[in-house]
Amino acid sequence: MTGWAIWRWRPLGRVQVEGDSMGPALLPGDRLLVLRGRRFGHGDIVAVTDPRQPDRTMVKRVADRRGTAVTVLGDNPAASTDSRTFGPVPSSAVRGRAVYRYFPADRRALL
Repeated sequence: MTGWAIWRWRPLGRVQVEGDSMGPALLPGDRLLVLRGRRFGHGDIVAVTDPRQPDRTMVKRVADRRGTAVTVLGDNPAASTDSRTFGPVPSSAVRGRAVYRYFPADRRALL
């Protein structure tokens, strides 16, 4: 994913969706604004550090949050590697909550 170089200094980050794991809600090439922080809950779309590859950021939906663990799932199970594969992730792995799709122009919308 892209856009994390500015992450440390700004309240918003940007990510680009790659792959089909979040279809049909999010499609490859969609670009999202992500609000930094730990305010997220069940059903929210989040940017999360891949526990298998810490330099990679994934976009997933929060399925469950218990204590310091978060279960994240893709909307398209057949195309998603998520908590069904690697288990819950620490809540500290969540970089933020996706709040707005700004590209492509014809799909602009709050999330």
